[in-house]
Amino acid sequence: MKRDAGKSRKQRRTLKQLHADLVVLGFTGSLRLHGIGGRIGSGTFMPLVFGPGEAFQFDWSEDFAVLGGERTKLQVAHIKLSHSRAFLVRAYLLQTHEMLFDAHWHGFRVFGGIPGRGIYDNMRSPVDRVGHGKERQVNMRFLAMANHYVFEPEFCNPAAGWEKGQVEKNVRDARHRFWQPMPKHSDLSALNNWLEQRCMELWHEIPHRGLAGSIAVVRAAEQAALMPLPPAFDGFVELSKRVSPTCLPSFERNRYSVPASFANRPVSLRVYPDRLVITAEGQILCEHVRVIQRSHQ
Repeated sequence: MKRDAGKSRKQRRTLKQLHADLVVLGFTGSLRLHGIGGRIGSGTFMPLVFGPGEAFQFDWSEDFAVLGGERTKLQVAHIKLSHSRAFLVRAYLLQTHEMLFDAHWHGFRVFGGIPGRGIYDNMRSPVDRVGHGKERQVNMRFLAMANHYVFEPEFCNPAAGWEKGQVEKNVRDARHRFWQPMPKHSDLSALNNWLEQRCMELWHEIPHRGLAGSIAVVRAAEQAALMPLPPAFDGFVELSKRVSPTCLPSFERNRYSVPASFANRPVSLRVYPDRLVITAEGQILCEHVRVIQRSHQ
């Protein structure tokens, strides 16, 4: 407990986890939250109920993992089916549009289909501007993705996290299920493979709150109500660039090569989570692995 007190809030164990660890050490007392410093809120709420295939909820969080021996800050996508409560957690290095598109595809792929609507807060990746009430200026590429997968995006009122309370809770639970202790993997791909496998294992381990059986049982029943999965949305962000005289257009302060014949000419840069595709005059000139660290050529 003293060690936990010296950690950041995100890395501390919950009271329930502390009690479980004490039981392993021989503690025989019960978990009484008020007796060991826990606090129970006194707020009143009405739980939201969702039908099969009705909706999913999405959110981001920040956590850390050791990748290739280096402690790395991660942007973590959480996507959760509102009826069955099946969830996927996936890690990225940035919280940008192309990462958002990729997270949706992997969520729908793992769920085996697409619900009718998606519930979000007012995160910057899908929302360009928040207006009065429910008025939103939604990013056009995000709308293109939603139209491709045929779901309706819905945005919460500002500071109304309870409107997507399931995924808010998933963020808190994931911190203790996946990030404590800090996971260690060779690279981001290995981490995401482990996260996906562990999420699907947890579906079988966690009982559904409200329906008989585990999350996995309820998800299997819900799948018939999901829309069929189309081919993946081509989730790139396109930028216009002018090639330098040295044939090295830059992106995120890193430089990538193009054929010498395109020096001093405009090109289009298609940005994906893991690669860059450079096009001009209706043809693909070259493709590069994306470098997110700074000052690489």
